[in-house]
Amino acid sequence: MPATDDEVTVRRNDDAGRYEVWVGDVLAGFTEFTPDARGRQRFPHTEVDPAFRGRGLAQTVVAEAMADEARRGETVVPLCPVVVKYLEQNEVPGLDVHWPSRVG
Repeated sequence: MPATDDEVTVRRNDDAGRYEVWVGDVLAGFTEFTPDARGRQRFPHTEVDPAFRGRGLAQTVVAEAMADEARRGETVVPLCPVVVKYLEQNEVPGLDVHWPSRVG
């Protein structure tokens, strides 16, 4: 595993349909997105390599993804529990969120 002082960066990878979090030159995790029929960005899954867990990288990649989506004027549909929790606990200025119906 890379040293803990390696730079953490987040990149949008349109070809893969995800935002990626990198530690140095190692891909450490990602949050996936895909447009729905209405053009909204659905976020169904977030994953961090077990070797990098406990460093807050899931929150880092989701935070950067949501901020970027807000800058792009997109509407997001949070489906992934990590994304749901982040949006429930954090205000993202300018972000339009479409909460899916929850069936009890």
